[in-house]
Amino acid sequence: MPQVIDLHPPHRSELDMYNCGIEDCRPGHFFGPAVREYYLIHVIRSGKGFFQVGNQRYPLRRGQGFLICPDVVTFYQADQDDPWHYSWVGFNGTKARDYLEAAGLSQANPIFGFDREDALPEWIGRMVEAGSLGRGRETALRGLLYLFLSRLIENAKTECAGNQLSKKEQYLQKAIEFIRINYSRKITVRQIAAFVGLDRSYLSALFREELHRSPQEFLIRFRMEKARGFMANESLSIGDVARSVGYDDPLQFSKAFKKWSGLPPSRYRKRAGEDASG
Repeated sequence: MPQVIDLHPPHRSELDMYNCGIEDCRPGHFFGPAVREYYLIHVIRSGKGFFQVGNQRYPLRRGQGFLICPDVVTFYQADQDDPWHYSWVGFNGTKARDYLEAAGLSQANPIFGFDREDALPEWIGRMVEAGSLGRGRETALRGLLYLFLSRLIENAKTECAGNQLSKKEQYLQKAIEFIRINYSRKITVRQIAAFVGLDRSYLSALFREELHRSPQEFLIRFRMEKARGFMANESLSIGDVARSVGYDDPLQFSKAFKKWSGLPPSRYRKRAGEDASG
């Protein structure tokens, strides 16, 4: 019998767990075709099977895992002769996609690997154990989920190094990773450079050489693209959107957004709503 923990998370906080579990699948056991409303990661502890999304089919075995993205039709099945045993965790939240991107995972790149010595399956095992806690259960589960995702991100760094990326590419990836995770905070180019381990002027020169814009321009563009997505949620005021992308002053945010899009946020939201309604 599978060990399963089901939760009823609040809607759209930074990171919410929906469920987690461990299952030793029967030969040929399958799920789908179906869609999920949240992200779901499976970590294969032993055996093998396959995962299919669209026309792409991925044969998988021990030491690999796969990501299911929200609202995407997928199908997966255990092998008939050597069925997989896996652990899984389902989650969502306003920063879930950012953490997954930092780990190199997306709908277009849903497969990852891990070493036998890696603790990924053990983290999910600890989540299942924490399901028996009382008042502290949700806090413990959220903390373990952060640790699980941090391990995925570290694995992605190691894999990138193994792919012999150039030093410049590694520096840029690290800088962009920092921006993706911290764009909602008051961060500076100096802080980004310190995280990467570079001089600020060298980091700026590197961004201009490789991305044809400064780190500050990249940060602003990243924030504005995030803000555009947040504005589709009509329950958020312009001030809420501003604070969600690192601006305490809604007026400063409005000026930056108008410079980026050509329209003030309120007018952009109104036009987007009119376009959506036909």
